[in-house]
Amino acid sequence: MTSGPENASPPWRIGVLFSATGVTAAVETSQRGGTLLAIDEINAAGGVLGRSVEAVVYDPASDPKSYRRYAEKLLGEDGVRLIFGCYMSSTRKAILPVVEAYRGLLFYPTLYEGFEYSRHCVYTGAAPNQNSIQLAKYLLGTYGNRFFMIGSNYVFPYESNRIMSDFVIQSQGRVLDEVYVPLGAGPADFERVMAKVKKAAPDVIFSTVVGADTATLYEAHRAAGFDAARLPIASLTTSEAEVALMSPEAAAGHITAAPFFETLGTPAARRFVAAFKARNGADAPVTAAAEAAYFQVHLALRTLARAGTDAPDPLLAQLADSEFDAPQGRVRVDAQTNHTWLWPRVARLDAKGRFQIVWNPGTRVKPDPYCVVQSLDDWSADGLHTEPS
Repeated sequence: MTSGPENASPPWRIGVLFSATGVTAAVETSQRGGTLLAIDEINAAGGVLGRSVEAVVYDPASDPKSYRRYAEKLLGEDGVRLIFGCYMSSTRKAILPVVEAYRGLLFYPTLYEGFEYSRHCVYTGAAPNQNSIQLAKYLLGTYGNRFFMIGSNYVFPYESNRIMSDFVIQSQGRVLDEVYVPLGAGPADFERVMAKVKKAAPDVIFSTVVGADTATLYEAHRAAGFDAARLPIASLTTSEAEVALMSPEAAAGHITAAPFFETLGTPAARRFVAAFKARNGADAPVTAAAEAAYFQVHLALRTLARAGTDAPDPLLAQLADSEFDAPQGRVRVDAQTNHTWLWPRVARLDAKGRFQIVWNPGTRVKPDPYCVVQSLDDWSADGLHTEPS
């Protein structure tokens, strides 16, 4: 990752902020792995404009204050203009004022609750119309319309549950209860939640629990005697990284919506998964957040090559409406919103704890972060870009 002796040009320095410790370490480790894989590939191909790419990496330990402190260090001391990072919305919101004050640019590769725009942020994870709508449509058509909601106690779960509630009520369904647990909740917390679930008797549990707590929730569901075939946990925040922390028996039958799964069978997806595991370990989970972290680096640095600079203003001008053949399919940055056109899919966990796609709409979906369209049958799709389902 350094320049050869024939090239004395300094490297392009980029900030990387993903947690190796803390409650969301598992999924953020996958994001860091995807980021560094992309950097390795770019450097192996000669870098950008004859200069290598150097990652300045810190571990914010899943703590919003640490994210803010490291963002200030990256932008104020380390000579970085571009930051690739953040998982929880609380961490994104902690560093955005810093990024804006320093006139930097954040690339954020995580699904989130929407209802946000910053000129200094490029959102490459799913907005609600790229996962919540599709998940709601599948659940309502397959299991029923009585929902029980459980989430971690911070901004994303509250907002995500509000959006999902709108979709449920639009379909004449009911939200029977809405419960929040602290980050780092223990088995006893989830046992109490399962007691409430038994009393409410829903058709679906919608979870916005994050990080290591996800495994505790799923194990509590199994211990309570629930059958996932009849009462699944459906989630946007359960990825391969969280599944790796639980038993296959606890995982089996539960459902997630995302633009990418490790089991996606396209040639591009298989190449990415193979490269990811070759770099990060054969057992390293490959998540949708890792895939977004990977493609956003390639997208950003291809744009940097066109702009000739890492200054955010000319970079953003070049980034508008630019496209990249990501492992999930061809993605595009929407010039109006700084969000990304993505490919939603719904998958169920099998007996071995592997996601198997149960519904692939086969359509690239335009981001609608403010949920202007809230119909379960209209996702602002890009009809020019479709694939077989």
